[in-house]
Amino acid sequence: MKQYKNYVNGEWKSSEKEIKIYEPATGKELGTVPAMSQEEVDYVMASAKEALPKWRALSYVERAAYLHKVADILMRDKEEIGAILSKEIAKGLKSSISEVVRTVEIIDFAAEEGLRLTGEVLEGGSFEAASKKKLAVVRREPQGLVLAISPFNYPINLAASKIAPALIAGNVVAFKPPTQGSISGILLAKAFAEAGLPDGVFNTITGRGSEIGDYIVEHKAVNFISFTGSTPVGKNIAKLAGLRPVLLELGGKDSAIVLEDADLELAAKQIVTGGYSYSGQRCTAVKRVFVMDSIADELAAIVRDKVNALKVGQPEDDADITALIDTKAADYVEGLINDATEKGAKPLNEIKRENNLISPVVFDNVTTDMRLAWEEPFGPVMPFIRVKSVEEAIKLSNASEYGLQASIFTKNYPRAFAIAEQLEVGTVHINNKTQRGTDNFPFMGVKNSGSGTQGVRYSIEAMSRLKSVVFDTE
Repeated sequence: MKQYKNYVNGEWKSSEKEIKIYEPATGKELGTVPAMSQEEVDYVMASAKEALPKWRALSYVERAAYLHKVADILMRDKEEIGAILSKEIAKGLKSSISEVVRTVEIIDFAAEEGLRLTGEVLEGGSFEAASKKKLAVVRREPQGLVLAISPFNYPINLAASKIAPALIAGNVVAFKPPTQGSISGILLAKAFAEAGLPDGVFNTITGRGSEIGDYIVEHKAVNFISFTGSTPVGKNIAKLAGLRPVLLELGGKDSAIVLEDADLELAAKQIVTGGYSYSGQRCTAVKRVFVMDSIADELAAIVRDKVNALKVGQPEDDADITALIDTKAADYVEGLINDATEKGAKPLNEIKRENNLISPVVFDNVTTDMRLAWEEPFGPVMPFIRVKSVEEAIKLSNASEYGLQASIFTKNYPRAFAIAEQLEVGTVHINNKTQRGTDNFPFMGVKNSGSGTQGVRYSIEAMSRLKSVVFDTE
C-alpha cells in the first residue's frame, strides 16, 4: 500500500490525517491519500492566487507548450496510470487506458484551441453620431482561480476537461478529485508536476467532504467552479457559489425512443452499449427505453440476448459489468430492482447480486408508478416502457426532472429532427446511443442535469471573461 501526497505550490505534501482507498472489486487496500484540513486548503488557495499574475501574463503559445508536455507524459505513462485507475474505480483495463488516451487528446486539443481564441475590435456609430469616433478593443481575460471537481466514473478524463481549458485561458487551478478516484487524480497531477508548470499554477486537494467540501466551494479565493457529479451536490454548490460563475454537469435519465421503422438490430446494439458500458455508471448512459408497443416484443428479445452476452467479472479481465463503486450504490440499484419486481415489471435476465457486483438486467413492462421509470440508477439495469404513440414517448421523456440527452431510432430523418425539437434535453442523438463527445462538440444539460456549456472551446470561453477598452479615435 502506497501513501500518496498532494501537489501544492510545486511540492508534494502529506497531511496529518489520511483516507484509505479500497478496490471496489476486491476490497483490498490500494493506498492512502491526505485528508486535508481547512488550514491546508487555505494554503492551496493562497499559493494559487500568488501564482496567477505570472501565469496569466504568459502568451497562449507559452501556456500551450506546458499542456503539450503534460499530454506527452500521460501518453508515455498511459498503461501504468490505466492499471491503477482500473483497480481504483473497477473499470475495465482497456477502457481505463483508453480514458488516459482520451485525456491526452483533450489536453492537446485545448492547447491548440487556445491559440485560436481571438479578440475583436468594435466600431461605434450605430447609435449616435458622436459614437462614430469610438473604438472598443475586446479581449478575453481569465476568471482567476478555478476550482475543478471531478467525479469517480471518469476521474482523469473529466478532470482534464476542466483543467486544460482553465489553464490555457490563463487561470490557475485547485483540483479536487473524488475520494474514490483520488489516487488517479494524483497520478494526473504527477504529469503536470513533471511538465514543470510554475509553482502554484496547478494544485490538488484531497479530503473528506464533511470537513472541506463546502469550505472549498465557499472559499473567497475561488473565482469559478466546474463540477461534475450528482444533482443534489450540484444544487448545493450552486447555492454556495452565490454570484460566482459555475459549470455544472449533473445527473441524467437519458431516453432512447424507438419508432416502428427503426433498425431494431442497430437500436438494440446502441441501447446495450449505451446503457451498460462501465456497468451503467455514466450520466449519459441510456437509462430508459420508450418503445412503440407494436415492436416492443421483438426489440426486448434482441436486447435481452445481447445483455446475456455481456461479460460479468473483474476489471482486469476487461469485463463489461464490474462491481459498482461502493455498497451504497449497489444497495440503491437493488432497491430499484426490488421496487420494479414488486410492482409487476418483467425481468428478462437473471437478477443476481454478489457483494457490489450486480448482473445486468432488462425490465419489460415498466410503468410510471415504478421508481425505475424516473430515478437515475447509475447501475446495470434498464427499463422498457411501452408506448402507443410518439407523442406519449415525448411527453414521458419530458416529464423527467432531468434533461441531459436523448436518442431517437428511426429511418425517417425529418421525423427524427421534428421529435428532437420537442425534447427538453441538451443533446439528441439520431440512431446512436447517448454519449459525451466528441469533445469539441458542446455538452450541456437542462433542468436538473446541469448549468452552462462544456466542450473544449465552450469551456475555455466559460472560464474566461470579456473586457472592453474603449477610446476615442479623435
